[in-house]
Amino acid sequence: MDQPSGRSFMQVLCEKYSPENFPYRRGPGMGVHVPATPQGSPMKDRLNLPSVLVLNSCGITCAGDENEIAAFCAHVFELDLSDNKLEDWHEVSKIVSNVPHLEFLNLSSNPLSLSVLERSCAGSFAGVRKLVLNNSKASWETVHTILQELPDLEELFLCLNDYETVSCSPVCCQSLKLLHITDNNLQDWTEIRKLGIMFPSLDTLILANNNLTTIEESEDSLARLFPNLRSINLHKSAGLHCWEDIDKLNSFPKLEEVKLLGIPLLQSYTTEERRKLLIARLPCITKLNGSIVADGEREDSERFFIRYYMELPEEEVPFRYHQLVTKYGKLEPLAVVDLRPQSSAKVEVHFQDKVEEMSIRLDQTVAELKKHLKTVVQLSTSNMLLFYLDQEAPFGPEEMKYSSRALHSYGIRDGDKIYVEPRMK
Repeated sequence: MDQPSGRSFMQVLCEKYSPENFPYRRGPGMGVHVPATPQGSPMKDRLNLPSVLVLNSCGITCAGDENEIAAFCAHVFELDLSDNKLEDWHEVSKIVSNVPHLEFLNLSSNPLSLSVLERSCAGSFAGVRKLVLNNSKASWETVHTILQELPDLEELFLCLNDYETVSCSPVCCQSLKLLHITDNNLQDWTEIRKLGIMFPSLDTLILANNNLTTIEESEDSLARLFPNLRSINLHKSAGLHCWEDIDKLNSFPKLEEVKLLGIPLLQSYTTEERRKLLIARLPCITKLNGSIVADGEREDSERFFIRYYMELPEEEVPFRYHQLVTKYGKLEPLAVVDLRPQSSAKVEVHFQDKVEEMSIRLDQTVAELKKHLKTVVQLSTSNMLLFYLDQEAPFGPEEMKYSSRALHSYGIRDGDKIYVEPRMK
């Protein structure tokens, strides 16, 4: 059988990890020494191979000599072959079958949809626990073959594969804990429920950027389909536009972590409102959008929720409102406190035996106030001394000696007094 054209796995391996290009050993047991053969092996006398091999974007099309792969890769447990030109599963199988301790394999952005994966080839993947097939356009038939032959698979990445539907596997994959299936076109919830059927032990489901529509599933059914789901990511699910979809998340019996950014439902709320309303509606979650929900934040959010809905008509109040009223009782509305600085004050201006009540702007300076008082006291600004008396101050009047100081910095309030005296020559 003719060898496929292009660069082989072994050719790239020898080039990248030769003593000239990769001169340092990566710790005890990480290096492999192979003496030169009389026949003049194309390999270097020695290669320093780490246990994690990264050979992405190297133009690899085929495996190369399988005996050499076995000699060099006996200790390798992670292999990144992403963004190469592997299009034949048989060539991938030749590589993987000679890496006996392989647990992580990344085949992203290889044109593997061009060939059919036979079960005999998939059997060489049996020890893999984490498999990445992003942007490989792997068909569901290929995925099913892999699932049947990988009894210990725990994490599967199927992003950017243009999936519009999900095809159920004939057998369940009991081992899978994490499914990363972002950036596809899975819009209908009936497709998502198939993932629950295929992966009953699923712990983490990442569905971001799928334009998912409303969650059309009963609470009992969701609990049966995803009994072990602890974390779900629904970022940018364009079809989630009602609070009932959020309430449905409470049906997952073990759910602790939720990611919900960029969905239409939340766009009209402030950042604070979004977080508090979500926390209050999801009583069991401990992490929202990557941030831990502390006990104090939960209570604040639930009290906020009660006050947020307390003025609505009975028919518009969500069921969660009644649950929280039972927990905290009916709360009084929070007092509206205006924390903006006072803009003006009514003060008494004392000059000699005269007293005049005036309203003064507090954003002006002492110098500007003097100009305002010139016509009242008949003194020039240079011949004017001002003293401020806080009606509650125990220490007497304070001279307003700094011309550029703003009046509000004195804490002037209604009823305070300002004394004007001529400067003594």
